[in-house]
Amino acid sequence: MRVSLVIPVYNEMATLAELLRRVVAVDFPKEILLVDDGSKDGSRELLEQLEREGLKALGTTKSANENTIRVLLQPHNMGKGAALKRGFREATGDVVIVQDADLEYDPRDIPKVVQPIKDGVADVVFGSRFRGETRRVLYFWHTVINTGLTLLSNMTSGLNLTDMETCYKAFRREVIQSFDLVEDRFGIEPELAAKVGRANVRVFEVPINYFGRTYEEGKKIGWKDGFRAVYAIGKYGLLKR
Repeated sequence: MRVSLVIPVYNEMATLAELLRRVVAVDFPKEILLVDDGSKDGSRELLEQLEREGLKALGTTKSANENTIRVLLQPHNMGKGAALKRGFREATGDVVIVQDADLEYDPRDIPKVVQPIKDGVADVVFGSRFRGETRRVLYFWHTVINTGLTLLSNMTSGLNLTDMETCYKAFRREVIQSFDLVEDRFGIEPELAAKVGRANVRVFEVPINYFGRTYEEGKKIGWKDGFRAVYAIGKYGLLKR
């Protein structure tokens, strides 16, 4: 089973090369779709080098047959949701999973996340940061807000997720490509949950590790995105029913 990793990139030069080395090191056939969202810090140039030179640009000897790399360049900064939508459209693997370009999520968890799909028991799998694995202790109010947003999302979607805002969401490719996605920024997370809840699909959740970063380390989500998430929950969870 081939997995497509959709990786949105926006000013992630500090972590991008290391993240890609970790992704490549995980031993399964994969298509790596890197969607640059108008980076200005050198990330875009690194991806262009990677497109020219292949995996040797990362200093790795992994077989190119097991790791196909595709670089997609957005014309300007359009938002994480827009980058994901493009990656979802371009994906060709049996399973599609989101991977952030920072080091908050451990690519070694990917086989565990996609396993229920591989076993034929799930169509969609969410990786939960709140179900018992290792996680970095950071912002109290972020956890409160995340829990509240997940509760609101569950109330409108009918799901019983513990972590709606998680990065690690895996889909059978036919499922994710059947969704008509709208949101261009972080509102895509509750939009995805709402559309998964309305679809006739089998949903699983598995625990994952989480190594959150601070704003000083490059974290981008802010309070405006929280308000947009509430709006998206209402729009896609209630009004679109």
